[in-house]
Amino acid sequence: MLEKVLPHAMLKAKPNLESRIRTLKMDWATVYDLLNVKDNSSFGWDEHRQMVVAKDAIWNLYISIHKEAGQCRHCSFPYYDQLTSIYAKDRATGKYAQTAADIVEKIDAEDVATTNNIEE
Repeated sequence: MLEKVLPHAMLKAKPNLESRIRTLKMDWATVYDLLNVKDNSSFGWDEHRQMVVAKDAIWNLYISIHKEAGQCRHCSFPYYDQLTSIYAKDRATGKYAQTAADIVEKIDAEDVATTNNIEE
């Protein structure tokens, strides 16, 4: 179909679609992080304008650290809700993350329980 509409453009549908999907996913991840990371409570979502909102000072500080977020400051992202339903389920949240100290403590507790069972 693409060849019929644009015969001399030499565009291939699959690579262009894959590229667009990658771009949408990266943009979604940036907006998602702005709205859902624990330390970003200063950011909000304007449902009417479909964009991330915050005070200028907050934006300036965040963008100085996260350059990729600059594109989200004045642009709407109308597909955020739909993309969230697709991508959020695969997003790591850190809910079950453990430090090395947590793991060692758990192993030590299991060793003590095993030793106690053997002694009985």
